Amino acid sequence: MGSLGLLEKPHALCIPYPAQGHINPMFNLAKLLNYRGFHITFVNSEFNHKRLLKSQGPDSLNGTSSFQFETIPDGLPPSDADATQDILSLCKSFTEHGLAAFKDLLCKVNDDASSSNAPPITCIISDGAMSFTLAAAQELGIPEVLFWTTSACGFMGYVQYPILIEKGLIPLKDESYMTNGYLDTVIDWIPSMKGIRLKDFPSFLRTTGPDDFMVKFVLGEVERAKKASAIILNTFVELEGDVVNALSSMLPPVYTIGPLHLILNQVDDSSLKSIGSNLWKEEPKCLEWLDSKEPNSVVYVNFGSITVMTPDQMVEFAWGLANSNQSFLWIIRPDLVTGDSAILPPELVRETKERGLLASWCPQQEVLSHPSIGGFLTHSGWNSTLESICGGVPMICWPFFAEQQTNCWYSCSQWGIGMEINSDVKRDEVESLVKELMVGEKGKGMKKKAMEWKKMTEEATTSSTGSSYMNLEKMINQLLPSPKH
Repeated sequence: MGSLGLLEKPHALCIPYPAQGHINPMFNLAKLLNYRGFHITFVNSEFNHKRLLKSQGPDSLNGTSSFQFETIPDGLPPSDADATQDILSLCKSFTEHGLAAFKDLLCKVNDDASSSNAPPITCIISDGAMSFTLAAAQELGIPEVLFWTTSACGFMGYVQYPILIEKGLIPLKDESYMTNGYLDTVIDWIPSMKGIRLKDFPSFLRTTGPDDFMVKFVLGEVERAKKASAIILNTFVELEGDVVNALSSMLPPVYTIGPLHLILNQVDDSSLKSIGSNLWKEEPKCLEWLDSKEPNSVVYVNFGSITVMTPDQMVEFAWGLANSNQSFLWIIRPDLVTGDSAILPPELVRETKERGLLASWCPQQEVLSHPSIGGFLTHSGWNSTLESICGGVPMICWPFFAEQQTNCWYSCSQWGIGMEINSDVKRDEVESLVKELMVGEKGKGMKKKAMEWKKMTEEATTSSTGSSYMNLEKMINQLLPSPKH
């Protein structure tokens, strides 16, 4: 890796948005930077810090001498200790109270550093949805990189919000616009998103309120993104090149450095491997069970860390899976069903016990790269979509909110690896799509395409020649402190 010579050791403070799908990629990046000689301070909310100690074990966050954990209050009242917090409340609270708490934290970390001979903070890497931190970086006179953990196309969807408002397309005139076909309007002025419809944009725009908080929140984050030293995306240019080029013409340097977990897999460092970031306890039996199944024979079902469904939707999915006669591994989080514990009809559990496994959480990257997985029923979150692509696994997409709608549209209409399921889910449709995915002609075509993309992810992340690997190098060089004279 070469010595840093006279340079002071770089110290990156990494602060993800406090939800699982944002923490994991930021954590992967922090590990890579640590491996490359950066001192790391990783900042979780106090709430998530407690959850991590519960899921990973009481000593799991002791860190190492060069990888430290800190916390920041999220300003919210206590809530269910084993569930993702309300997204709207988190965004509001950080918008109002985040900056003051963050500045206090920076002072504390720098004070601790001077007393323990650690380097002072030399750069901040913040989640794109935590851009209030930019003001603090400016005060300290250090660079801040924004890590948008969305896809490039999802980010571009948000970047278009001001123009959609300007053109009078949003907010919606009244509630009927949600259902009267208005959302099928094709938006034709974005060259890198040909054929996209209003309903394929990140879903916060589905509002009639001119002062809707989440729309305002998005507008603020997109505007502030222009002030970052750089923007990084966990994607690869071969997959989303047109969109990345378009974003690069509007924003600070945009680096595609993904799939990050594939770059991290090449790092052999046991002290980094032992630090985990899953907020729920993983059930290792999933992998043992998969070992007993034929190649490409199991449907993996997981709706991520935020999606919730009604008890009826849960039952429709369950009978659809049962009636498809395919083997399935279904991850059912404790908080997946609204207002109820997730209970499946006992006769269904009996009927599928030979070919179905239910678990509450699992090591998803390992599951999706397991040879017995043949398809993925997903909410189209970006980490899940990317991990599916890395595993060469085609998808059935049931997007829930935010930019999942955009990822779904791209997976189905641009990348050739997905089929969308109706949001009003019915068992017959689940059954027929699952059969098509696993044994149908269309499913075979999608599998072939997914394997082609998989090969490209491997090429993008291979040292020296890969596009993402080289972009990571450029980004690291931009973050290194300049030599002291």
